[in-house]
Amino acid sequence: MPTESLRALVAGLFDYAGLFPPTGHGMQRAVESYARYRMGEHAWMLGRFVCAASRLGELSEHGAALMPGTYATSGYREHADVLEPWGVTVVADMPLDDALLRIAEFNERHSREDRGLARADAVELKADSAAFIDETLDAVPDDLLPFYEVPIDRDCRGMVAALAGSGACAKVRCGGATPGAVPASERVAAFLHACAAGDVPFKATAGLHHPVRAEQPLTYEPAPPRAVMHGFVNVFLAAVAARTGDAGPEELASMLEEREPGAFAFTDAAASWRGREWSAEELARTRDAFAISIGSCSFEEPVGDLQRLGWLR
Repeated sequence: MPTESLRALVAGLFDYAGLFPPTGHGMQRAVESYARYRMGEHAWMLGRFVCAASRLGELSEHGAALMPGTYATSGYREHADVLEPWGVTVVADMPLDDALLRIAEFNERHSREDRGLARADAVELKADSAAFIDETLDAVPDDLLPFYEVPIDRDCRGMVAALAGSGACAKVRCGGATPGAVPASERVAAFLHACAAGDVPFKATAGLHHPVRAEQPLTYEPAPPRAVMHGFVNVFLAAVAARTGDAGPEELASMLEEREPGAFAFTDAAASWRGREWSAEELARTRDAFAISIGSCSFEEPVGDLQRLGWLR
């Protein structure tokens, strides 16, 4: 079992994005994996299923039999009527109006038990300007939580400020399939600091399969490209430090640069980094209201790494 502070940091953290690179599973394998993870001992770490708007029909076709409320295959039948509906976050890979129509159709279909219970309650969009955010915010229904992916290769404060007070969230990309897709720690630190200053919740995506910063393969191909990847413990503990006002951009960057697992510690009372402590209650509050989730194409890698570090048993 994890300590209380680790549980507070990673509970519900991982939105499963197995459909997306570098994993890129087919829909059948992705929904079967997600259903299996929901039944497993580490289901408490699992968040929503991530699906492109263009593939929601495919999700219905392949996933309905595994969703709660239906007679699933024998491996899932005993659980089918006791689990909560699947939560789905939708990546808007088409014009927003079309994506919202598909989301509404998906939610109508899966509001009935005989069709499998699921609800798309979050939508992710790419923003290239504060003007785009202003133009699209009112179009998103109140029952759908929007996440705007903002570029951090330049000053992101204007776009983050456009989200302040709106109820919408930011999204940051922390990696990719090439070394150049991994942003510098200073850029990620600036994003975290801007979100904390504007009280803008965020999620992260890409390149956060591993707990602590280290050189890792970027894909699952033979002889894959390698790069130093950000660690999800680094990023989300830095988010706690940003949210509580305990660290400015330079110290946040130092936390993101940390490569020594022994520099972090988790007890029931608190998590710490090089002597700086944050209580389990502070971690839980930050996760609930600020550092929302990670979109990850792997669920097994983060779980396995936490076990190998001895932080999760």
